[in-house]
Amino acid sequence: VQLVESGGGVVQAGGSLRLSCAASGRTFSSYAMAWFRQAAGKEREFVAAISWTGDNTYFADSVKGRFTVSRDNAKNTVYLQMNSLKAEDTAVYYCAADFHLGRVVSTTPSDYDLWGQGTQVTVSS
Repeated sequence: VQLVESGGGVVQAGGSLRLSCAASGRTFSSYAMAWFRQAAGKEREFVAAISWTGDNTYFADSVKGRFTVSRDNAKNTVYLQMNSLKAEDTAVYYCAADFHLGRVVSTTPSDYDLWGQGTQVTVSS
């Protein structure tokens, strides 16, 4: 059972990237999923979350209006579309799965049960 992120890279400020998180070993369609990020020397912070149906999404204020989150349950994949990137978006981005079936979405890292290895996003100014 694992989550594998991809799509990170180096982009200029104002550019876009789309991150993918592919789940394997288990069907994740029943679980809320989220993206977090961790910049060098800082704590891990919430970025975005999506309910298992995809009907509910939630974003950190710092990315609201610039990032979108979506999922394709048939492909067991969650996406993070990042537009209008800023230098302060530079971080390692992690996806995470919440196995608590009664929870719609959470912004708390400790609520998530499984994490990917992370993908680096670097925004040059």
